[in-house]
Amino acid sequence: MLTKPHDAGYGLPVWAPGPQTARQVSPMLTPAYPSMNSMANVSRQTLQIMQEEFNRGHEIVDRLWKQHQKKKKSGNDTDEDEPLDWNELFRPSDFFIAYPYYLSLCIVGPTEGDVQAWAGFVESRLRILVSGLLGKSLPLSKIQLWPKKIGACVADRSALLTMDQRRNSITYFVGFQVDKLRMRGSQLNVELQMQHFRDWELSRFSPLVPGMDIMAKTFTCKHLPIICFEIYDGGKQAAMKRRRMLRNMDPKRQERRRVNRLAELKAKMAKIQKRKAAEAGETMKSEEDGDEENDKKRKRSDSELENEADQISAVKAEQESGDVGGDVDGENDGEEDLLENALDTLQDSEGGERKTREDAEADRKKLLSGELLVEGADVDSGDQEDLDFIGDGEEGRRSFVVNKSKLRSTEEEVKLYKDIRAMPMKEEEAELLRKAGYTVVSDAETEAIIVGGNMPTPFRSQVVKEEDAEDVTSDKKPKNLKGSINFRTNFDVVELDNAGFVIDRGDNDFTPSKTWTGRKAGFEFKLGERGLGYYRTGKKVVVPSNTAY
Repeated sequence: MLTKPHDAGYGLPVWAPGPQTARQVSPMLTPAYPSMNSMANVSRQTLQIMQEEFNRGHEIVDRLWKQHQKKKKSGNDTDEDEPLDWNELFRPSDFFIAYPYYLSLCIVGPTEGDVQAWAGFVESRLRILVSGLLGKSLPLSKIQLWPKKIGACVADRSALLTMDQRRNSITYFVGFQVDKLRMRGSQLNVELQMQHFRDWELSRFSPLVPGMDIMAKTFTCKHLPIICFEIYDGGKQAAMKRRRMLRNMDPKRQERRRVNRLAELKAKMAKIQKRKAAEAGETMKSEEDGDEENDKKRKRSDSELENEADQISAVKAEQESGDVGGDVDGENDGEEDLLENALDTLQDSEGGERKTREDAEADRKKLLSGELLVEGADVDSGDQEDLDFIGDGEEGRRSFVVNKSKLRSTEEEVKLYKDIRAMPMKEEEAELLRKAGYTVVSDAETEAIIVGGNMPTPFRSQVVKEEDAEDVTSDKKPKNLKGSINFRTNFDVVELDNAGFVIDRGDNDFTPSKTWTGRKAGFEFKLGERGLGYYRTGKKVVVPSNTAY
């Protein structure tokens, strides 16, 4: 402040600290009456950039001044000596290599005259967009607007711009850095701020001709168009080399790399110590196992000697007790006589052929070995005995045994299937099945039973042959059955085009439209994967199936 502000009494407003001027971050007052703040439009973001540039310029000038003083003291300050290098102070700005992300604002118009008037109005409102809407509502640590315009259109190809609009366009770039501590999620959505900027700021322009619009697109530093690097000597390749050099010289980045390297070394050291501890534990365990194995061998040899001594003493005891063994044999012979008497008694009560104990033992062994389980070899075909199925034997043979508990009296004249390879069935039951429409097959050659092989499916009408129609009574004739299909799933009704494909009617993320009908919040009008229409901004396009099943 050169002079204190004073009021001359002419009724003009004079700047004074108070509630109205509390939001002004960098007041710089004019010395003449009326005193005003010449930096009223400076925001916190622009003040940060100004301070960084002032500090950078001060460091360069201070270094050059010290270099000049050093030469002057040495007495070599002549015109023939190497002059001071002022190129670094006047080097082009590092704007296009200083930020990781960039936002392009492409101002388009239908004609050259319209785009000039429209661009002038938009340029006067860009300060509100950058410092107000984007800088205050998004988690950004730094944001900067490049004040120079680029006479080219970098809008997306799917923006549906005409050739006149792309020819008559002006582009501004905004660089920004994301504050990771305030960031929630992994993506930033600027569509809401852009829509608010269009509705509340750009809508004031008059006359607003159709075709006047502003298109936004995001870039990373590596994907910026080549036209942005024309201000640098060497183009984009030289700019990228300088960017890598500046990043390596960053003290914060160097500290992060040092910390990461230290963490890697600690991890390797811990792994080496862990491996050494494991090797030491294995050696100790192997030594202990060796001692235990030696003890076990020693105990095993002692136990073997004791067992041999016990066996020798047992053999001597058996030789001395020969008489006692004779008495035991006599007792065993008496037990065998009692078992033979009990077997004779059982055979007398059952009747039939008498069998000795040896024959019974032979039959039991045959039964266990499966020799008696034959397919009707020992069964008389004239016997009226039921056969019980006991399972499938080797090579797929079906085995049955006689069950005497199912014997029927000879007075009851009942016809049964005599083929033991088929399941027993009465002739009356088979006849009932035939009348019901089933086919009963029991043939020794087929070795199978087919029941219901000629039954039609329930939803087909039963057809009666002409030769069998006479044997079937009128009340037993099968009727034609009517079937219906009920779906549990509710299917959507769709509309098909001439080619047989489903016509896309849109959903929450897409609305088809052949023409531009105006702006819609959260949507952008373009020709995308689902055709021409309004697409939800930032939403991945999911193309539905166009085939009707």
